[in-house]
Amino acid sequence: MTVSPVPVGKVVLITGASSGIGEATARRLAASGHRVLLGARRTDRIAALAEDIRGGGGTADHRALDVTSLDSVRAFARAAHDTFGAVDVLVNNAGVMPLSPLDRLKVDEWNRMIDVNLRGVLHGIAAVLPLMRAQGSGHIVNIASVSGHRVDPTASVYSATKFAVRALSEGLRQESRDLRVTVVSPGLTRSELAEGISDTAVRAATRDLMDIAMPAAAIGAAIDYAIAQPAEVDVSEIVVRPTAQG
Repeated sequence: MTVSPVPVGKVVLITGASSGIGEATARRLAASGHRVLLGARRTDRIAALAEDIRGGGGTADHRALDVTSLDSVRAFARAAHDTFGAVDVLVNNAGVMPLSPLDRLKVDEWNRMIDVNLRGVLHGIAAVLPLMRAQGSGHIVNIASVSGHRVDPTASVYSATKFAVRALSEGLRQESRDLRVTVVSPGLTRSELAEGISDTAVRAATRDLMDIAMPAAAIGAAIDYAIAQPAEVDVSEIVVRPTAQG
């Protein structure tokens, strides 16, 4: 009798893995048998998360990561390749959301959103694309937002970065025949993003909305679904909202 080999999970790189969607995605994908490399600035958190995943029988490693630095992101991708022998999936998840009305002129916060939410995604693509092209396959999952489909007061710059993520993802998808590209646009999700809002009134209003927010695990499940499809199937875009969100 011929025994089929046990499938080996994909090698998945996750940026912004220290909390929220990144953490939930790491747990979900590791539970599905994938090998995950966790990246974030808060190394104590990703070290604890990786240890917890391994304690549950999963495969995980971690590395300090600053997505605003191309060198840091390239080193992250090389570490995954050196450790696991491939780079199958990149989840470009790192993001910041310091909402404020434009007339507050919080230019440093605007630039931070551009650097993390957009430039960080571009750095991720630049780091893994050569590796994926060389191996003839790969999957890039970019986390956008429902704010990349609509614009609300106080979210102008944040929305601009997320509209841009959707645009560059679609361009990459059209340029690719051997790579898959997925955009996941979450609605209100429980995370620490609201804590980065320096405008006290906007932070309070955003916290109030969290009553209807969905768990971050919902986004991890959506990513798991996209990754699990056959190589010839590209789940190009998924929008996931809480049922109660307008």
